[in-house]
Amino acid sequence: MIDVIFSFSLTLLGLFLLLKTKLKFLATDKPNNRSLHTKITPRTGGLAMMFGVLITWVLSGVSWEWLLLPLVLIAISLIDDIRGLKARWRFLAQIVVCSVFLALHPSNVTLWVMPLLLLAMVWMVNLYNFMDGSDGLAGGMAFFGFSTYAIAAYISGHSELVMLCASLASASLAFLIFNFYPAKIFMGDSGSIPLGFFASAIGLWGWQQSLWPFWFPILVFSPFIVDATVTLIKRLFAREKVWEAHRNHYYQRIVQMGWGHAKTAIVEYVLMLGISISSLIAIKVSQVCFFVFISWAVVYVVLIRIIDGRWNDFSASR
Repeated sequence: MIDVIFSFSLTLLGLFLLLKTKLKFLATDKPNNRSLHTKITPRTGGLAMMFGVLITWVLSGVSWEWLLLPLVLIAISLIDDIRGLKARWRFLAQIVVCSVFLALHPSNVTLWVMPLLLLAMVWMVNLYNFMDGSDGLAGGMAFFGFSTYAIAAYISGHSELVMLCASLASASLAFLIFNFYPAKIFMGDSGSIPLGFFASAIGLWGWQQSLWPFWFPILVFSPFIVDATVTLIKRLFAREKVWEAHRNHYYQRIVQMGWGHAKTAIVEYVLMLGISISSLIAIKVSQVCFFVFISWAVVYVVLIRIIDGRWNDFSASR
């Protein structure tokens, strides 16, 4: 419990310093035709989150890779937030960090599966960044996702993993105080990139420790995974430049169609909470696992079709 309070308090302290001092102008997000916001906003909230989390972890004596590897991602992402960095250098750093993690935590799988695990980790790192474009959304996913991880780890009796996940969840909650609509500060790459790494790395580690099945992390973070992956596939088929910024994610379309940031975030929170509860039930009662998966697959298909239909009507009316 002390770790949760410490992470929350340190994150609040970091946010206060970033908002009330000249650090406010360290990196800012200027609105453009791809943005959903209308005013210049600091984009360094992720630094406060990582400050709260990593200091808590240092004092708790976690293994070095949980500190050093995200620090590399934070440094690269901060440079990108402040000055801009070519995509190839960002991807190279992400591939190296994820490869080192996989080398330090080898999975008992056949050799050909390892590149798939690396691809999945790198994709999770980036899709979390892609989904960080609306007030309260990425912070909410972090809160619900890592809280679910923490509960699952607690059920399995893994105290270190409980601490890792609970401190991430509490830092995310502190961030949401300033990021829910109207946001006073954004997460930025220095927050979204390491959070994506933690979502995949902790999910993989929990599977390796037999704390949960391999599908559990995928289901827990499926609100982001489904949106980002379906959007990527659609853009590939449309022969768009997938590395360029856009406003075609489903959450972005919902905001543009008049729901706004607050209502969109709240609806997403309801989805995340439902996913979290059903995921925890599924790992405890294995007999319902197939039913849970099929049910959420149907829900996602229905939601995608509804949003696509309404977006087409909305686009035609404009």
